[in-house]
Amino acid sequence: MAERAIIVGGTQGIGLEIARKLLARGDEVIITGRDRARAEAVAAELGSGASGLGLDLSEPHTIAAALAGIPGVRHVVITAILRDANSVREYDVARAISLVTLKLVGYTEAIHALLPSLEADASIVLFGGLAKERPYPGSTTVTTVNGGVSTLVHTLAVELAPVRVNAIHPGIIGDSPAWKDKNLDNVIARTPTKRLATMQDVAGTALFLLDNQSINGVNLNIDNGWLLT
Repeated sequence: MAERAIIVGGTQGIGLEIARKLLARGDEVIITGRDRARAEAVAAELGSGASGLGLDLSEPHTIAAALAGIPGVRHVVITAILRDANSVREYDVARAISLVTLKLVGYTEAIHALLPSLEADASIVLFGGLAKERPYPGSTTVTTVNGGVSTLVHTLAVELAPVRVNAIHPGIIGDSPAWKDKNLDNVIARTPTKRLATMQDVAGTALFLLDNQSINGVNLNIDNGWLLT
């Protein structure tokens, strides 16, 4: 029987790849984006079983209304991101507040708003990032919020039981929009497998976490062993 999934941030990149995989196995998929018209257009391109709605995680007070009335949700994936280069020496408070709001308050409020819609055995997958383990110049806010996602997973898994909650923390995804046009030879050379993860790899991991009923409260790094070097 078809299950219903909602992918917050599903109009592009990894979120869109996850939507394609879920649709291919017969699930019904709702994708969200900040621009409702674009979300609906992308859903139309995905075809039967897909629908789109507008949702902006950086405006938490609008989230509940945007997600109201969605019935019978089995899977939730929250991939939405806001890229930010923000150092302590040149600190932009407005950008920092925007990212923290989107990824910590926005993620949490989206789950809160969806609680009446969740099936008893629902599963949730959040997206953080490997900057929590390997900071870089300008990653002050990114590193902080991704560390926050890793602990948010733990409290949600306890509070929402038996609903399962896990997170994926991708490293450099070679074919993603953010990285595909960059020279990544030095990163590949430091990776034990001598290859970078792909969007298909990450999407497959998301489905594994959604489906495996014994995986709960886990933060999974996807980096081909890059952190080992």
